[in-house]
Amino acid sequence: MKIVDAIKNTVLKLLRSWRVREKLCILWNKIKHLYVRLAQKIRPYQRFKNTRMYAKLMSMTQMRRRMTLMLVGVFLLLGLIFAFNQAKTMLIKHFISSAGLPPAYVSTTIIKLEEWQPKLSSVGNIRAYRGVELSTGVEGLVQLVTVKSGMDVKQGSLLIKLVDAAEVAQLHALKAQAELAQVINERDKQQLAIQAISKNVFDTSATDAKSKRALVEQQEALIVKKNLKAPFSGRVGIVTLNPGQYVGASEKLLTLQTIDPIFVDFSMPQSAAGSIEVGQTIELSTDAYKGAVFAGKITAISPRVDLNTRNIQIEALLANPDKKILPGMFANLNINLGEKVKFLTLPLTAVTYNPYGSTVFITKKTDRIGKDGQAVIEAQQVFVTTGSTRGDQVAIVKGLDEGATVVTSGQLKLKNGTPLIINNKVSPANSPNPKPQEN
Repeated sequence: MKIVDAIKNTVLKLLRSWRVREKLCILWNKIKHLYVRLAQKIRPYQRFKNTRMYAKLMSMTQMRRRMTLMLVGVFLLLGLIFAFNQAKTMLIKHFISSAGLPPAYVSTTIIKLEEWQPKLSSVGNIRAYRGVELSTGVEGLVQLVTVKSGMDVKQGSLLIKLVDAAEVAQLHALKAQAELAQVINERDKQQLAIQAISKNVFDTSATDAKSKRALVEQQEALIVKKNLKAPFSGRVGIVTLNPGQYVGASEKLLTLQTIDPIFVDFSMPQSAAGSIEVGQTIELSTDAYKGAVFAGKITAISPRVDLNTRNIQIEALLANPDKKILPGMFANLNINLGEKVKFLTLPLTAVTYNPYGSTVFITKKTDRIGKDGQAVIEAQQVFVTTGSTRGDQVAIVKGLDEGATVVTSGQLKLKNGTPLIINNKVSPANSPNPKPQEN
């Protein structure tokens, strides 16, 4: 009995739950009473002495009898240990099954209708209305630099002048030769009229006069290249030239950009081809001017779809009177489509996307009462059909009704019937126009 009492106490220490403890105590009292009654009725020791087994045991030698009793005791002890382990396993399983699923901490939100402006979004690159890297096309020494970095210039303004004294002197010589050739040609024309010379001599002088005039024009064109002028109105880039500096024929001297108005190039998937057209209004924003929105219009749509990306190239034109937007900038664009519509919206984190469909978990009150005296809230999985996205939000087209409470975080550990503990102190982002966080 002492061994059995020790086993009982050990089991009671291992299982701390008061319900299991109470059940074990009741079970133990039943076993104890049963054992007492059996002991009183059977008197095992007296009956065992009258059995053949006892007579056979007493007929053995003392050493063999001791070995037999020892083996019987060992087998009984092993049987008790096995029975104890089986009982412990059964009790633990019973305790776990009766305890149910452990509660999970989640955050929730109430799904509601929100007004959305249908739009297409893209990213683009800013490009100057006109832009060029200027060079003279001839080599020489810089004589004069009339512009400064960042200066606005008009079309035809002189920007850079190269030394052209030798070319001008050569031009004067060529002009003199051209004038002489013209005089000779006029004289030959008069002599041909009176047949003093042959037609061949006259043709030769006429050709010589034209050749000399062409040389003059060629020299004038060379001198023009020595004077670099603005091909259009715009803003000059960084100027690093100095008088006396030697420049090559193909060397890039400075940049000239027209940035009012200014172009933006972007692309759209081919699925949007039916929603865009020339003249549509776009809204542009850049990281350089946070919160500022610039309006423009689509001016051209490429007549072909790119075979690699299946995107359509689009060009839009924006007014840039303050010259804030600069060529090469990265821009975010939105194209508004039609009137505003209403959608049931959720944070993107609330939806779990699976190969068999998109799901969310909603909260459901039960008839059970928890330790806090409140009704137990359980999770219930629901299939939904999602629509377009906007920032941190996604539209729910089908599967939920307005006012339902939806789990927004912590749903990865949930399944149907999981008890919930709701904590909305920290909720996932749910902004239609998220902004990057800065330190």
